[in-house]
Amino acid sequence: MAKKNEVVVITGASAGVGRAAVREFAKHGAWVGLVARGKDGLEGAKREVEAAGGKALVLPTDVADADAVEAAAAAVEKKLGPIDIWVNDAMASVFSPVKEMKPEEYERVTAVTYLGAVYGSLAALKRMLPRDRGVIVQVGSALAYRSIPLQSAYCAAKHAMLGFTASLRCELLHDKSNVKVTMLQMPALNTPQFGWVKSRLKHKAQPVPPIFQPEVAARAIYYAAHHPRREFYVGWSAAKAILGNKVIPSSLDHYLANYGYSSQQLPEPEDPNRPNNLWKPVAGDHGAHGTFDDRAHERSEFVWADVNRDWLAVAALAGAGAAAWLAARKRKNSEEELRRAA
Repeated sequence: MAKKNEVVVITGASAGVGRAAVREFAKHGAWVGLVARGKDGLEGAKREVEAAGGKALVLPTDVADADAVEAAAAAVEKKLGPIDIWVNDAMASVFSPVKEMKPEEYERVTAVTYLGAVYGSLAALKRMLPRDRGVIVQVGSALAYRSIPLQSAYCAAKHAMLGFTASLRCELLHDKSNVKVTMLQMPALNTPQFGWVKSRLKHKAQPVPPIFQPEVAARAIYYAAHHPRREFYVGWSAAKAILGNKVIPSSLDHYLANYGYSSQQLPEPEDPNRPNNLWKPVAGDHGAHGTFDDRAHERSEFVWADVNRDWLAVAALAGAGAAAWLAARKRKNSEEELRRAA
């Protein structure tokens, strides 16, 4: 009997981390349901999946619409088969001081970034729970723990995703379900979002360094989907922000008040009239990468160590055991030499 191809749904699949994740799963033979608003990017992603030998289903969907997300899930199961993995990656944001934000902007960012993940999770659970298998992957951010200035709507939505996921995880454990949920907290990534997110900043936005390529995130998502645990910190910078916020939150408030504005902006002035994707997608296929290739890291040693931590622990224990044995042997030899000398 032929091995079944893994069926994966990825929201935000047209660009950025979602697009990189599409490529990563396709490389491993997955069939992918592609969920996003931008048809140009979705068609580009479909071509990439098919070039890798897989199948892809283009599903132009606004994840802020619960009925549309449910319809996308139903279409995937009808065309590709039972969903094994659901990745919630779709996001929207606004770069702006709170005092200049509009109520409808908060509503929109929340609907896409937070409620979109809720609706995706509900659609996945509806199908996974009766089968008692499947994995839901929440693409979070270090900003789910440590908020920064100028991104209040996005930070709040990621905080909400974290809270929702923790509740869901507890319920799955209570029910002794084999359905798993995992969340990845991402670092700064080189994605197209900094050129299409709505912005009121005087200068062009940038990810706060250090910056990583979206493939770093995609490989972590693929690994987490197949080795789910409670949470993954993708990169030392993400871990440092999260852990630092637990220890010195007030100090970080003051630090970000002084440096959080300049670290998110380039010297070049922003065009206040450029297109943004808050309410509708920006035309074109934008791919996975943004404009920061020359500054973005291709790999993260921290992620490698995190993924291989079991082997590293075994190696550390073995090394400690060997060191203890050598020390004991040296001590024994020294005692024997002293006895002979006496």
